[in-house]
Amino acid sequence: MKAIARAGGWLVLAACFALAGCGGGAPGWVKPGGDAADAQREYQECRDLAADAVRTDIDIDQDIAASRASDVQKSAVMQEQAWITRQHTQDRGAAIVAACMRAKGFAPAGS
Repeated sequence: MKAIARAGGWLVLAACFALAGCGGGAPGWVKPGGDAADAQREYQECRDLAADAVRTDIDIDQDIAASRASDVQKSAVMQEQAWITRQHTQDRGAAIVAACMRAKGFAPAGS
């Protein structure tokens, strides 16, 4: 059971880091006429949107890990698959944040 809790915690932590490092500002996003407070507020909204969108993926991954806990612990292939799944979830979350910020009129800094 401890392994299941660790796996679930890791997935949530990974998603949090994917959605912008758990608490920083709006790194790398600028908008003409916008200020840091605007960027932070909009960025947080986009992070929340992305977190909701990937929550289902995270929940499914946790259910799979729970049902195959002994396999995950014993199999390098299962561990690799879990890593790939986490990466996919992180990439999806980051893409959602980026699309949301662009839709709000922000662009990556320096572009």
